[in-house]
Amino acid sequence: MKHNHNHDNAPGPKLMPVRFEYTNQAARTVCVAGTFNQWQPEAKTLHSSGVGNWWKQTDLAPGTYEYCLIVDGQWMPDPLARESVANPFGGRNSILKVADSPAAAQLADAENLPLKKSSK
Repeated sequence: MKHNHNHDNAPGPKLMPVRFEYTNQAARTVCVAGTFNQWQPEAKTLHSSGVGNWWKQTDLAPGTYEYCLIVDGQWMPDPLARESVANPFGGRNSILKVADSPAAAQLADAENLPLKKSSK
């Protein structure tokens, strides 16, 4: 048995679980493509629950990514995304921010909650 003596013991970036979800009872195929998979829709096909709910669980390194959903061949921004940016094709790309820990993700979510007005 050969051993590879060129071990790189430096840990890579910690991957965080990300779940994409989409609802459309008429959709036949749903994929997601973005900067995390070189814009290749076939790399991330969403699973159907059979009643119009689509989902895909994947692990991504912390960072900010642009992506689109591809529904029956039509590219579109994710309707559940909080942010989007213009893309060079006249459409919009959704923004996905992956935090480096679940606690950081919860903090980011809390920052986006509407503020309650205090009654005086």
